[in-house]
Amino acid sequence: MKASDLDLRELLQFEPLGGVLRFAGQRALLLDAVALGILRRELVELLGVAGAHGVLTRFGYAHGWRTAEALKSAFPWDNESEWQDAGARLHSLQGMVVAEASRRNDSSGRQPFVEAVWHDSYEAEQHLLHLGRAEEPVCWTLTGFASGYLSFCHGREVLCLEERCVGKGDAVCSLVGRLREHWTGKVAAHLHFYDKEPLEESLRQVTTELKRVERRLRARKMELGREAPELDRSGLVARSAAMLRVLDLARRVARVDSTVLVTGESGVGKERIARLIHDESARPDGPFLAINCGAVPEGLLESELFGHAKGAFTGATQDRVGIFEAANGGTLLLDEIGEVPHTMQVKLLRTLQEREVRRVGESKTRNIDVRVLAATNRDLPTEVQAGRFRRDLYYRLRVVELRVPPLRERREDVLALARTILASAAERMRRKVTGITPAAANQLLRYAWPGNVRELENAIERAVVLARGSRIDVDDLPEEVGHAIPSAYAPGEVRTLEDVERDYILAVLRSNRGNKAAAAEQLQIGVATLYRKLRKYESAGPR
Repeated sequence: MKASDLDLRELLQFEPLGGVLRFAGQRALLLDAVALGILRRELVELLGVAGAHGVLTRFGYAHGWRTAEALKSAFPWDNESEWQDAGARLHSLQGMVVAEASRRNDSSGRQPFVEAVWHDSYEAEQHLLHLGRAEEPVCWTLTGFASGYLSFCHGREVLCLEERCVGKGDAVCSLVGRLREHWTGKVAAHLHFYDKEPLEESLRQVTTELKRVERRLRARKMELGREAPELDRSGLVARSAAMLRVLDLARRVARVDSTVLVTGESGVGKERIARLIHDESARPDGPFLAINCGAVPEGLLESELFGHAKGAFTGATQDRVGIFEAANGGTLLLDEIGEVPHTMQVKLLRTLQEREVRRVGESKTRNIDVRVLAATNRDLPTEVQAGRFRRDLYYRLRVVELRVPPLRERREDVLALARTILASAAERMRRKVTGITPAAANQLLRYAWPGNVRELENAIERAVVLARGSRIDVDDLPEEVGHAIPSAYAPGEVRTLEDVERDYILAVLRSNRGNKAAAAEQLQIGVATLYRKLRKYESAGPR
């Protein structure tokens, strides 16, 4: 899981009628920013600027430490760097600040060295509102939070100091963090705000409580989406590099009227790509029509494509315009082009070359101005080699080919798509289902989705219907998805053999509904070996 995958709708749990709020599994409160600004003013008046600075910094430090400890086991991070980056992401989701963080070595190679630029800091805003412009940076709580979070992450005391601040007239807020011993010179004098009251005892109490919460979370390898699914302006969801390349190529080819062949497995969204090409072309105001060539009987296909004259055949009681003519001035999608009979392929080729049609039962031709797109889930080169598809028609259609990757090759899109489908289905069915549990998200990512986006739509719609609470859980998913076993390797991801073995063994155990003897038999290991491995996993705690 990546820090960017944290999604506010799934982190925040609440009952519509009121009650306890939970954020990332911990109880949370909604506080008015102005009220916090008034508290700041009262602290300054009661304790002085230095005293208020110290109290709020130490409060932020404790908050950051507690948050880092909670997040470490609450989600299965891809690596420690993603867990470390999650602190800034969380602050943005909570509305405190919009953080742009970067981590790098300084010139001496000291670790860690952290820089961040902050926009829209609530602390700077409230300080200006209640106390006016300051002489020194004023994002005390936010800076303390960053220090506490990073200190827990690195197991060493990392202290952050704010260099620029909107509260003192700068354009943005920014901070630098490094190990305490690496701070030197005048800036080191500002570190005393972290020192007055040791936090060890209170943090030990927090740790005890968090461990009880962590035992309930048990989230395994999953990816949550960013604050909102990556919706392209066309309405398509695209976060994976493969899908982003497809959309980029579709937009570039849309500018000219070349014929495009859209290929891909059934259910990947080929018609949506064709619609995007039409919308981005010079013909967006013209019609966009599609015909499934495989769904029309062979005897009627010619009439459907080219039209017919009255009396051309039995049942032709009046003249009829074909879909080529109906799409004049716009775009025509010939879906399932691989299903077109060989005899019809000759007529189709002539129409594409001459840009004219002849209705069934007529001798005259009619000119057409149509952008033609074709789509198929068949391997057309193989069909050409087998003599089932004309080579000349294949090359006439394939001026540009767009291959839409299957869902198993665009794993980054799965959760973003699922959330988009969930929101639409919940609104349509008037169900108050707003998110996906970590365990369910994990299973969505494990499943291969042979039916691609269409299968995902059906699975999410089913889950929305069956969900008992406000989030989809594993039991709400189709059985084949809920019991999906993780693959050992996914593109762009390399895991240790130990992690692969652990995930696989636990998945097989779940698929056998906890029956250890059956799982051991399936894994071809002894029951004693399985028990030993399970005890080892339990002692290591959740990941």
